[in-house]
Amino acid sequence: MLNLSNILKVCCAILLIACVSCKDQYPKLDDGLYAEINTTKGTMVAKLAYKKAPVTVANFVSLAEANNPLVDSTFLGKKFYDGLTFHRVIDSFIIQTGKPIKYGMSDAGYRFSDEFDKTLKHDKKGVLAMANTGHINSNGSQFYITLIPTPWLDAYDEEGILKFCEEDYVFCHSVFGEVVLGLNIIDSIKVNDIIKSVKIIRKGNAAINFEAPKVFINHFAEEEHKQKKAEQKAEAIIKKSKDKFNKQQAKAITLPSGLQYYISKKGSGKKLPSNAIAKVHYAVYFENGKLIETSNLKIAEALNAINEKRRNANKYQPITADIGPDAQMVPGFKEGLQQLHVGDKATLFLPYYLAYGEAGNNRIPPKSNLIFEVEVLELLR
Repeated sequence: MLNLSNILKVCCAILLIACVSCKDQYPKLDDGLYAEINTTKGTMVAKLAYKKAPVTVANFVSLAEANNPLVDSTFLGKKFYDGLTFHRVIDSFIIQTGKPIKYGMSDAGYRFSDEFDKTLKHDKKGVLAMANTGHINSNGSQFYITLIPTPWLDAYDEEGILKFCEEDYVFCHSVFGEVVLGLNIIDSIKVNDIIKSVKIIRKGNAAINFEAPKVFINHFAEEEHKQKKAEQKAEAIIKKSKDKFNKQQAKAITLPSGLQYYISKKGSGKKLPSNAIAKVHYAVYFENGKLIETSNLKIAEALNAINEKRRNANKYQPITADIGPDAQMVPGFKEGLQQLHVGDKATLFLPYYLAYGEAGNNRIPPKSNLIFEVEVLELLR
């Protein structure tokens, strides 16, 4: 029979064995959040940028740990990446996975927004980033790992300016980590090689306390709040513009053609002749007060309607308006300018037949009455 002393010795021996067996597998890794990706070709370990790309990392981690709150019912309680294949491998470019082909699906059943950080770049081999559909905010479960630096996939250009990601054939991908161990494994991956398992490793209190499901679901609540706030702001701006135009239209001069114009600021320059060429700033609105476009950056800023690509290219500039009888410009716009002097600021109220007519165009619906705000800056001829 064991006495108390012997029992304590046995317990200590068991505890020592347990401690040895649970020894840190990666003792040289710094504090952080990591993913051990075990494949049929070997194991690689990626460090996840959970502080700079928390939502994207939360998506990946919650999928790997089977607690993503938004997955399709097919994947509930399943470690999403375990058993998936590398379905796309392009030499000297990327290896891609995360597509649940065996379930007849291309993603986990949802999409989430882009998350860009200027310091997270496709600047080396082994970068982890989200694959998307080629459109903004279309991230899901698929991700890729780079085989070489691929800077053209960065959301920011070389000058640190966010690219116009809404435009076709402009590549903007969310980077969320990099392979730090097993870089050689990346080169060996072929199409249909399998991910055996993805294990998340937490080192340090910050990583341990990173609650992926909570971070991920909160993202959608925040996005919904932001969208609602933006919609309310947009509605308030439109209402303010509409109220202003209603007051101006009540005082406007009506011409025989049906055009109405109101001079909001009188200039001191020459009257524009009927065949003039002038430098003009404009802003065009729908009848309800919603801005369509403007050449004036100050107006775009005031109405929260800046086109970043246009601003970055310094293309908020006055136009050269030919208002001669044969000039190919909107009829009501030409007629309105013909009433003005250099320096005038005015609002023009165009009935649809003096704007884009019964047909409209790709941005203007048929039979749309339009409102132009114009400022005559200079008479060129």
